[in-house]
Amino acid sequence: MLLRMYLRWGEKKGYKARVVEKSIGDEAGIKSVTIEFEGRFAYGYLAGEKGTHRLVRQSPFNAKGLRQTSFAGVEIMPLVPEESLDVEIPEEDLEMSYSRAGGKGGQNVNKVETAVRIVHIPTGIAVRCTEERSQLANRTKALNRLKAKLQVIAQEQRASEIKQIRGDVVKAEWGQQIRNYVFHPYKLVKDVRTGLETSDITSVMDGGLEPFIKSYLRFKHGNEMTLES
Repeated sequence: MLLRMYLRWGEKKGYKARVVEKSIGDEAGIKSVTIEFEGRFAYGYLAGEKGTHRLVRQSPFNAKGLRQTSFAGVEIMPLVPEESLDVEIPEEDLEMSYSRAGGKGGQNVNKVETAVRIVHIPTGIAVRCTEERSQLANRTKALNRLKAKLQVIAQEQRASEIKQIRGDVVKAEWGQQIRNYVFHPYKLVKDVRTGLETSDITSVMDGGLEPFIKSYLRFKHGNEMTLES
């Protein structure tokens, strides 16, 4: 549901958006997905979407139609040119695993272990790349994405070196959410940080995120001004 919401938001903004990696859940739904947005100020607008999103709805997988609460963790990172990634990660801090990519891409993608998953051991941060046809190309892209992610976290934690990054990345669980999407027993979307809310959940899920994005940017700017004064 969030995947569709963000894709529709990108369409409304006139951004180029593409799903570059998607892993199906063990039982149902999507386990993880990576979207690339290309457009003016895309990262600046989306940066505030990072965090845990909580959905409350009637479960489509429950015969009794009981209410279900689920959580999704959203991470945002810029697409940084490889030459601009001034990050060095010791090989011993990386754990790499390979698997079949599956999906479209020809016989080679489905028969050879071209998909690459890299875990940064000190922090537990993981990235996965499947869109390229060779293992080497996927390894290079995955490593660049990991470096970009670590660079963003280092800036947030004001760490001068990657080794100083704390492994306290927010988990997708109760009490950590930045926004609630309630479909049942009433309809409400509420941003926990800014207090902005609306009952028009259909519009939000159809990509109408602009009020929430702009509200958070004003909220963040206000906090930064307060800290400076």
